[in-house]
Amino acid sequence: MSNKTYEIKLPQFEGPFDLLLFFIERDELDIYDIPIFQITKDFLDYLHQASLLNIELASEFIVVAATLMRIKAKMLLPRKELDAEGNEIDPRDELVNKLLEYKRYKEVQDEMRKLEDSRAGKFERGNAPTELKILSESLTGEAELHTLTLFKLLKAFEKVMVRFEEDKNRPTHQVIQYAYTMDGTRELVLNKVRTAGANISFTDLFNHCENRIHAIFTFLSMLELIQQNLISINLGEGANNFWVSSMN
Repeated sequence: MSNKTYEIKLPQFEGPFDLLLFFIERDELDIYDIPIFQITKDFLDYLHQASLLNIELASEFIVVAATLMRIKAKMLLPRKELDAEGNEIDPRDELVNKLLEYKRYKEVQDEMRKLEDSRAGKFERGNAPTELKILSESLTGEAELHTLTLFKLLKAFEKVMVRFEEDKNRPTHQVIQYAYTMDGTRELVLNKVRTAGANISFTDLFNHCENRIHAIFTFLSMLELIQQNLISINLGEGANNFWVSSMN
């Protein structure tokens, strides 16, 4: 019985917006009404898989991942932001505008590439190899030595040293897979509220948190449960005193 090894291969994308457009076209989504919860999950899954395969991603991917999480958090807030005229501001508007702009740029780039390929096919230079051969023969080693100076040599060495310094100080990014998930944290919060009976203190919901990130997971889960009408939050007596209760 032969042993087979399986390799996971992830498609490479020119940038984070290229990846987002891929998700939108793959799932036939409306770019003007992006399901931010699903596309954020797909984006973070891609970053996690790339991290497992030691694929180095540009910092722009990390920035867009943070932007998607920020948009998701804003959409969970009970009170929406309003503009000067009192209209509700969609947190996705800025992302949609950037995606549309990138899509237009990509379409123009593809069109220019097609024109370049077409023009290259029409005006092919048959004598190019001969011209290159004559040019290379004219640049003999003797001619190169005549143009060599100590200044040019030092400038070339300086470029090498700068390159080594840049490689040493190049920032690295790491995608961390936490032991807790949004689904699991949401279930934990809901169970704590229902077990508490009538009310539970807002601060008591965070007693199980291991660190700052875990607390953010818990807070976002609570906002999502409020939006789904599974729990409610009420103001108690005194300043910043909130109570959370189950809706059913």
